[in-house]
Amino acid sequence: MLKVGLTGGMASGKSVVGEMFAARGAHFIQADHIAHQLMQPGQAVYTEVVHRFGTGVVGSDGTISRPKLAEAAFGRAGGPARVQELNRIVHPAVIQRQNEWMEELGRRDPHAIAIVEAALMIEAGAADDFDRLIVVTCNEEQRVRRFAERLKIPPDPAREEVQRRMAAQLTDEEKIKQADFVIDNSGSLDATQGQVERVFEALKREA
Repeated sequence: MLKVGLTGGMASGKSVVGEMFAARGAHFIQADHIAHQLMQPGQAVYTEVVHRFGTGVVGSDGTISRPKLAEAAFGRAGGPARVQELNRIVHPAVIQRQNEWMEELGRRDPHAIAIVEAALMIEAGAADDFDRLIVVTCNEEQRVRRFAERLKIPPDPAREEVQRRMAAQLTDEEKIKQADFVIDNSGSLDATQGQVERVFEALKREA
């Protein structure tokens, strides 16, 4: 089985690229989806996050509010130390779960292509768990526009938030240095599809 890491800066379009690979037959999972499951009430990660960040990050339904947690970690009330604290709680549990997923998949299909998408894969030291690393990039204007559309906020506050969060990540240039493949998602979806097709063919030959 070929283990493939998929990463890139925020709002670079990693999930869209991942779905393109899945449509071609790759097995695809998102670390963010795993983290969401681990943050459900009753889970150890949920308990630790609430202990460290307070009940203010819990919504009215008893679950952790992602926007409130993001504000506590990334917002003005947070800072690099708070981001690192959150990462220390969440990343090890997510990495363990995604490795279990890949192991189970490998037992079922020795020739599978398993793709794990994670924004902070390199920063968390998880890139070494993979045979190949794909980095998705895009220009800043695209990043800001996508983030503004996702949160339904004006461009200026979106730009400020993107810059603040990107400060906690490696730059695209730094990530590219570790990449086996780079997909530039700044253009049209058709252009991205073409790049995905070429990379997928290369991955199939290896798998």
